Amino acid sequence: MALEFVGTVRAVRSGLVDTLADVAGMTAWGRAHAAELGIGPDFTATEELRREVVELRQAVRALFARAVAPAPPSSADAHRLPGFAEALALVNAAALAVPVAARLEWPEGGVPAARNVPADGADESARIRAVLASAAIALLAGPDRERLRVCPAPRCVLYFIKEHARQEWCSTGCGNRARAARHYRRHGSG
Repeated sequence: MALEFVGTVRAVRSGLVDTLADVAGMTAWGRAHAAELGIGPDFTATEELRREVVELRQAVRALFARAVAPAPPSSADAHRLPGFAEALALVNAAALAVPVAARLEWPEGGVPAARNVPADGADESARIRAVLASAAIALLAGPDRERLRVCPAPRCVLYFIKEHARQEWCSTGCGNRARAARHYRRHGSG
């Protein structure tokens, strides 16, 4: 969840795209992740909620940048990230604002699973931010932090978890673009 959250800033051919740039984008992203966020399928974001979630995302991206150091951070927004202490405080405050409890989920015909969800009583923005902050904390405090990388492919700004020793890029597409760019730098286009 934390990787999907920070991946709401990504690069396309025309430049950077921020999925959470407006209320409609935040609403669509929230609905697409409703189960993980503990919200209903009819979720509709407000501008205030969107701003709070984006502020949290920038804090998580700052912590990811620190986690991949001394490698460079994602070039998407490194110049706009909050300082480390501010980011750490914001993520911790968001996670602590809403208590979480284990909930048993047992889909028809499926296997039971436990999932931590925010306790009721807090407002929707606080609950969403608590889930996202807790996911970031789990990733950064767990063994995956050592495998967290920034994709070095041209124009890519994503963070990813390195799944095997030879993995260099976030996706096959990025690997292909990086190899093609290297080929054209060495041999020219003609």
